[in-house]
Amino acid sequence: MNSPELQQKTFLLMLIAVSLAFGWILLPFYGAVFWGSVLAIIFTPFYRRLLVILNQRQNLAALTTLLLCLIMVILPFTLIAASLLQEVLDIYQRIKSGELNFGTYFQQIMGALPSWMVNFLDSMGLTNISELKDMLSNGALQGSQLIATEALNMGQNTFHFIISFGIMLYLLFFLLRDGTILSTKIKQAIPLSMEYKRHLFSKFTTVVRATVKGNIAVAAVQGTLGGVMFSFLGIRGALLWGFVMAFLSLVPAVGAGLIWAPVAIYFLLTGALWQGITLIAFGVLVIGMVDNVLRPILVGKDTQLPDYVVLISTLGGMVVFGLNGFVIGPVIAALFISGWDLFSSNREASKD
Repeated sequence: MNSPELQQKTFLLMLIAVSLAFGWILLPFYGAVFWGSVLAIIFTPFYRRLLVILNQRQNLAALTTLLLCLIMVILPFTLIAASLLQEVLDIYQRIKSGELNFGTYFQQIMGALPSWMVNFLDSMGLTNISELKDMLSNGALQGSQLIATEALNMGQNTFHFIISFGIMLYLLFFLLRDGTILSTKIKQAIPLSMEYKRHLFSKFTTVVRATVKGNIAVAAVQGTLGGVMFSFLGIRGALLWGFVMAFLSLVPAVGAGLIWAPVAIYFLLTGALWQGITLIAFGVLVIGMVDNVLRPILVGKDTQLPDYVVLISTLGGMVVFGLNGFVIGPVIAALFISGWDLFSSNREASKD
């Protein structure tokens, strides 16, 4: 009854069970664990340089790297989030009071359209002004109310946020200090050849670094440029629209154009020609070029993934995993392609 084979199977079942249980325990804080791991991967090269400068003082190097991460990443994001929350609540109040009415904007656009287009829209049943005004106004109110509610919920869940934030920083410190040891143990535990493990781990870290640094850099630049241009043109809520453009910029080929293009069309149709032409020129020549130039350099070149794979995996990842999916999606896609490449190479080698 106590044969080695039975003991091995029992041990594997127990190992799977406790691993699933451990994952279940971490699930409420998976975002903190995920971003702690991602930041550790990104800042590990800097930590290793500090180790040399500080004569291999691991604790001091890890603490210094953690402080740098706070200054460069976390504190600016927190300040932007606080300003963004205030702006979202302000827009919600303006929509609720009727000061900001998307139905009125729609009516202005319909009044500026040529008769043939109005007739075409009428044949499609899209010119019932009163119904569409109500629909747009109610949709904008409900959308802003949802955003405001979620923002307030985040504020009310301050305790959970503080705990998650503390876990992320705590984990980041130890992953920086002991990351080499942990990665070595994980590699030893995986029952694959050293060549496979080296290839897959290298691909994983490369894609994480390229995706996070590249996508966030592109999103930050496009969002900033879009927000500055909106502010220059006198559009209210420039910070909010800049943030939305930055968020949409995480998705390749879709990007900030979903925001600035409709606004430019509205300007043109309502007679604000120089604003519309300026916004289109800036959007195409400046904001668009950022995506076309920076993203292939920062993301595609390092990940070595085709553009269509990056697009599909990013969209799918964000649908399944939320905001974290813009990293998780391309990582899974890269490991999928790398795994099948290794499998194919192994089969070809065995035939020879």
